[in-house]
Amino acid sequence: MRLQRRIGLIGLTFIALSGMLGSGWLFAPHLVAQQAGPAALVSWIIGGAVMLLLALTFAEVTAMLPVAGGLARVPYFSHGPLAGVAMGWTAWVGYATTAPIEVLAMMRYLDTYLPFAHEPGGQSLTLAGQVFVIALLALMVLINAWGVAFFTRINTGITWLKLAVPLVVAGAILTVQFEGANLATPSFSPGGWVGILGGVSTGGVIFAFIGFRHAIDMAGETRNPQRTIPLALIGSVILCGGIYGLAQLAYLGGVPADKLSQGWAAISFKHDYGPFAAIGIGLGMTWLIAVIFAGAVVAPFGGGLVSTASNARLALALGEGGLFPRAIAALSPRGVPLNGLIFNLAVGAVMVFVMSFEALVTLNGAAIVLSFLAGPVALVALRRQAPDLPRLFRLPMADALSAAAFVGATWTLYWSGWNTTWVLLVALTAGVILFLAMRARRRRRGAGGGSDRLAADLYGRTDRVVLSGQFRRRARPDPLRLGPCGRRRPGRAVLSPRASRSPAGRGGGPRTGG
Repeated sequence: MRLQRRIGLIGLTFIALSGMLGSGWLFAPHLVAQQAGPAALVSWIIGGAVMLLLALTFAEVTAMLPVAGGLARVPYFSHGPLAGVAMGWTAWVGYATTAPIEVLAMMRYLDTYLPFAHEPGGQSLTLAGQVFVIALLALMVLINAWGVAFFTRINTGITWLKLAVPLVVAGAILTVQFEGANLATPSFSPGGWVGILGGVSTGGVIFAFIGFRHAIDMAGETRNPQRTIPLALIGSVILCGGIYGLAQLAYLGGVPADKLSQGWAAISFKHDYGPFAAIGIGLGMTWLIAVIFAGAVVAPFGGGLVSTASNARLALALGEGGLFPRAIAALSPRGVPLNGLIFNLAVGAVMVFVMSFEALVTLNGAAIVLSFLAGPVALVALRRQAPDLPRLFRLPMADALSAAAFVGATWTLYWSGWNTTWVLLVALTAGVILFLAMRARRRRRGAGGGSDRLAADLYGRTDRVVLSGQFRRRARPDPLRLGPCGRRRPGRAVLSPRASRSPAGRGGGPRTGG
């Protein structure tokens, strides 16, 4: 059974957008403005540019290697199994926490309508509340299990609503009241570059964009991937940046002038639905509350739905790579990794019962940020290892832009803070131990990995495959022999132009499963 290439340009773009546009837009403009004042607009431009660089590097690599679970597969192809495990495992851990986090966020907004879900006077879930959360997680699994085409249609409908809500809210505030003088109170950049960069890091700008990664993991089910993937990745980051910028402008112009007497850092709004709800009430637009509430409930569900899909593809990749049991990589008759969906649901259910919301958020942030390092490094490596592979999208000035993107990725990791970094180190250690244990078990049983078959299907050849960060020769070596990073090495061969003609861009994903 093959993965079904049923996701088009709109579908893949909306998968990335759904990952980026959560309920965070309700609070991020306020937090960034506290740091940077009106120069928060510059913070969004800088953060968007950094993430666009990362998206550009992934656009070339993922379009060239359109496989499911790309965050695990791409570093595997360029640097070998240990790199693939490090990136794939940490991304999987982060994704495993995303859906529970999104559902728990929904429950907080629905507290008034679900009084049975929380303990009286607190945010702790009751047993009935935990069961309700697991039921919502199971609904996300059911939607995904029905097939990638059905999932894409549902997600596209949800994402249209997620796009409409911030545009309606921002447009209403800008139309009813926009205090242009606020942009110079007390000055455009009261905190200078320290405040601007603080808004990018601790204000949450950089983390508002990380959801584009979902398009990378769904690449194995994308039609015409060499065209669709770059357009979806680049377009979603630019569109999301525009929406966040518009929301930031509406916030800056909508804050009442009397609240600026103590400066932007002292502004506070006491409303459960965030500062935009408070501004709307102050302007007499009480109807905005209903709009914001709808967005605050639907947005987390959409984010959880997309992360459920992405994490199943990561589980598939890790099953093929030997970290998880091979059965997890098997596909259902509908062409989806059903065993991976069920496995991830079980893990998420355990997390709901044993971990607090704050612990889930910390683990999520720690696990996801590392995976962004793979894009720029893999691009440079594969330019040298596989120069003849077809690249419809080819990043110009690749070395310079990849270096800049790598710096941006390390900034993201640094800005996460030590509380996040030490959790990441623990997760990495656990992943390496699990990888070594599973590899030793497979060697004792004499079982090989699924990588040869996957790569052979990907390139349409059985005589040469991409394996362990280098191109392994099986027959008819090419004259040019390159090892990792372009160093000449005896016995190694790159794909010839004839051998590198991939059917991936013409439909038909890699074979997966047992």
